[in-house]
Amino acid sequence: MSYYFSANIKIENFEEYQKYIAGAGAIFKKYNGKYLAVDDTPQLLEGNWNYTRAVLIKFKTKTDFEDWYYSNEYQNLLKHRLKAAICNTILIKGNHA
Repeated sequence: MSYYFSANIKIENFEEYQKYIAGAGAIFKKYNGKYLAVDDTPQLLEGNWNYTRAVLIKFKTKTDFEDWYYSNEYQNLLKHRLKAAICNTILIKGNHA
């Protein structure tokens, strides 16, 4: 069963955020993560949108997600995103079908 990491991000410091971006892709790939979408202009259908970017990443298993998210290498990189942006993230369990 796949798991999806969804992030709504409001970038406030682009220079600091670039430190995060510089290493993120390689770490996602190492843990079987795959970018499905990165959108700086998503279409708002309902509610309020106070972010500058939406990101959706697929992981093959929950273990892959946990190994990635809680790894020392990702935690060291994550500090740049959290310093540079306001972020709301969730983990979504995929369907069996």
